[in-house]
Amino acid sequence: MSVPSKSTDLIKFNEKKTKLPIKFNSKDVNQILELVDKDLILKNREEVKKYLPDILGRVLARIWIDKSFKESFKSNPRQVLNDYGVFLPDEMILEFQKPNSDRPKIIVYEKKENSNFKIRVVQLQLVMLAGR
Repeated sequence: MSVPSKSTDLIKFNEKKTKLPIKFNSKDVNQILELVDKDLILKNREEVKKYLPDILGRVLARIWIDKSFKESFKSNPRQVLNDYGVFLPDEMILEFQKPNSDRPKIIVYEKKENSNFKIRVVQLQLVMLAGR
């Protein structure tokens, strides 16, 4: 005669449960902090608008937790993106605004050759919200 189980698990595991929602392996930290899986060369405004918001979201998240990354990005944002395998078209300009505040902002502008005007292409800002 079997004893009825009080478990509500659909699948039984013999492993000890952790408190994290996913298993954390300290060897994977570098991979988790990467901005892209492989080099990404963006060729035009449409590709920048399509791919860069997700990447810059990762940048802002990393800036929040990694002070040395924040300092590097503050001094030369384009070079940091290049170092992590993200390459922007030459006419794109990156501005990192409010770097010392709780709400830093990254704006990407497009400036055509022989023009004094720049057009905003992408803007991201770190905003923390709490709800109840």
